[in-house]
Amino acid sequence: MDLSFPVKAQLFGSNICYKSPSYSTSVKLYHKVSRPQFSVHGIRVRSEFDHKVNGAFSPDYDARFLDRQKALEAAMNDINSSFGKGSVTRLGSAGGALVETFPSGCLTLDFALGGGLPKGRIVEIYGPESSGKTTLALHAIAEVQKLGGNAMLVDAEHAFDPAYSKALGVDVENLIVCQPDNGEMALEIADRMCRSGAIDLICIDSVSALTPRAEIEGEIGMQQMGLQARLMSQALRKMSGNASKAGCTLIFLNQIRYKIGVYYGNPEVTSGGIALKFFASVRLEIRSTGKIKSAKGDEEVGLKVRVRVQKSKVSRPYKQAEFEIIFGEGVSKLIVLN
Repeated sequence: MDLSFPVKAQLFGSNICYKSPSYSTSVKLYHKVSRPQFSVHGIRVRSEFDHKVNGAFSPDYDARFLDRQKALEAAMNDINSSFGKGSVTRLGSAGGALVETFPSGCLTLDFALGGGLPKGRIVEIYGPESSGKTTLALHAIAEVQKLGGNAMLVDAEHAFDPAYSKALGVDVENLIVCQPDNGEMALEIADRMCRSGAIDLICIDSVSALTPRAEIEGEIGMQQMGLQARLMSQALRKMSGNASKAGCTLIFLNQIRYKIGVYYGNPEVTSGGIALKFFASVRLEIRSTGKIKSAKGDEEVGLKVRVRVQKSKVSRPYKQAEFEIIFGEGVSKLIVLN
C-alpha cells in the first residue's frame, strides 16, 4: 500500500494495521474482502462496493441506503409534480445522452465536427467578408430539406439570392424566409418558430445586421452603446433552452470587427457582444486561403477555404477542414475524392 505519509506496520492476528506517527488516522486491511476498509478517528467508513462483496449487505448500511433512495425519489416526484413531468430525470431513463447530428453539406467538415452539425444547439459561423459563411449555411439548409425537415432563413442583411440557393440544392419553394425590419423582430420571429416544434433549422444572416429598434429610430451618428450586445444576450437566454427542447438548430452567421489600439495579440472580435460565444455549442471560424483559377489561368472560379472548430461542446475542438467553393456551384465534392 502506497501512503503519502510515513507509516509503521504491526501485525495483529489476521489484520495488518498501518499507523502514522504524525497523523491520528489508522488504516486496517481486512483479508475477508477484496478491498480495504478504512477507519478514521475510530469511525469505520465503508463504501457501497465493500458492502456488496459476495452479495452481502450489512443491516445498518442497507437501511440508510434505502432511506436515501426513498428521499431522492420523493424529491424528484415533488419537483416533477410542481414543474411538470420530466423536469428532473435520470439520464439512463431519458433515452441516452448522445447528441444527434445532421450533415453540413461538406464531408471534411462533418469529419472535423465528429459527425455533423448538432441538433438542438446553437452554432456560430464567423469569418471575414466573402469567406463562404452564407454558402456553408445554405448547404446546411439543403441537407436538412433533403432529410425531410423544415428550414428557415432570417435574412437580416436583405441579400438573399434564390437562384444561387437553388444551385446549391436548396428547395426555395419550401424554404421559409423572413426579412425583418429590426433585430428585435428577427429574434422574436426566430424564437416563435423555434417554439413551434415544426422547424429543424433556423439560420440568422447575420448578427451584425440585427439592428436594434432604438438605433433605427434614432439619428445617424448618435451614440448607442451596447444595444446590440444587450439584445443578443437577452434573446439567447430564451432561445437556447427553446432550441434544445424543440430539437431546432440555430445557426448564427457573424462578421469580424477589429479592436482599436491593440498592438499585441489578435485584434479581431466578432460583433454582437460575447453572449453568443458562451451560448454557442459549436463555433466555426471560416477563412479563405486562396483563389482557384480556371484551366487557362486567366479567371478566378472559386475559393480555397479552411474551417477551424474553435469551440465544440459535442466533439473534439480545434480540428480543421479544408475544401473548395466553386462560384455558382457551392462546395466542391472533388476535394473529398482526392
